[in-house]
Amino acid sequence: MRLDQNPVYRKVIVPWYDSEIAFLVLIVFLFVVFLFGFIGISVASESISYRSYIWVPIVLVVLSGGTILSLTFRLIRRNARLKNKQ
Repeated sequence: MRLDQNPVYRKVIVPWYDSEIAFLVLIVFLFVVFLFGFIGISVASESISYRSYIWVPIVLVVLSGGTILSLTFRLIRRNARLKNKQ
């Protein structure tokens, strides 16, 4: 006997790394990294001996900011899609 490919009771299984809680925890952590990068930029720009290393905090700010935006848009789209289904 074949299994029913589209049963009524089947729910979408969301992996733990693709859940809203994981996204929110990651956004908070990346926001801390974002602030750390800004502090690093201000410290590196004040000292002449560290100006050649200012690229490190800039990379931190750009990468964490881009990831925060990506995760935020993904959460917004997911919530909008869930509201449209109801």
